[in-house]
Amino acid sequence: MRNLQDTTTLHNGVKMPWFGLGVYKVQEGEEALQSVKAAIKAGYRSIDTAALYQNEESVGQAIRESGVPREELFITTKVWNTDQRNDSVLEAFEISLKKLGLDYVDLYLVHWPVKEKYKQTWKVLEKLYKEGRIRAIGVSNFKIHQLEDLMSVAEVKPMVNQVELHPLLAQPELRNYCKKQGIQIEAWAPLGQGRMLEHPVINEIASKYNTSTAQVILRWDLQNEIVTIPKSVKESRIIENADIFDFALSAEDIEKINALNENKRFGADPDNFTF
Repeated sequence: MRNLQDTTTLHNGVKMPWFGLGVYKVQEGEEALQSVKAAIKAGYRSIDTAALYQNEESVGQAIRESGVPREELFITTKVWNTDQRNDSVLEAFEISLKKLGLDYVDLYLVHWPVKEKYKQTWKVLEKLYKEGRIRAIGVSNFKIHQLEDLMSVAEVKPMVNQVELHPLLAQPELRNYCKKQGIQIEAWAPLGQGRMLEHPVINEIASKYNTSTAQVILRWDLQNEIVTIPKSVKESRIIENADIFDFALSAEDIEKINALNENKRFGADPDNFTF
């Protein structure tokens, strides 16, 4: 991994950037437009949005205004839970595509494992994938038992599982399972929603490499073969977050960070959510 354009190859042969921009809670309009444009200008090629975020239109506008050819970008969006419950997955996809102003998306995810619904939802994603309207399909917030349940009926294995993942929730068992299954793990909230930035162990390591704590954590992701999508709306921070290709953490420092795991979630538990 030498630069922002470096990719991992998903099990269907599609190349996905290791590093991207997340836009959760980024306001539709100027904030989302400018942050996505700043990221693409800085060399980012992967942008992760969702129907829930209500900023797909601004993401699409930024893509069109970026000057970068569509085929060089990797755009992810997700189907929200209400559309799973209402059996309106296909309609939700069409709405997302229209808002983005795109002919296809690179990755479409089942946002949460809604009980009694996610297998049905997956069948719609498989259909869209087979039609070539999505280059890769995957899931978000799935635990091992949910992945196994899904794959018991799946014709196409998920290519990606995007989950909350940071040094306090390192998810080693899930990562190992996904690796064995050929499912690429991806981290949302890689910085623990900002809570990891003042951690004393991370601070100590950052001082050693003369980097920021965020850069240490994001480098830890990459060296653990975790796709990562930090969020920021500030151009300077967007650039700084991605400036992690000129150093490498030692095996000893990787282990120090690994040892911080407490299985601590800041987001909802995929086995127990009410939205």
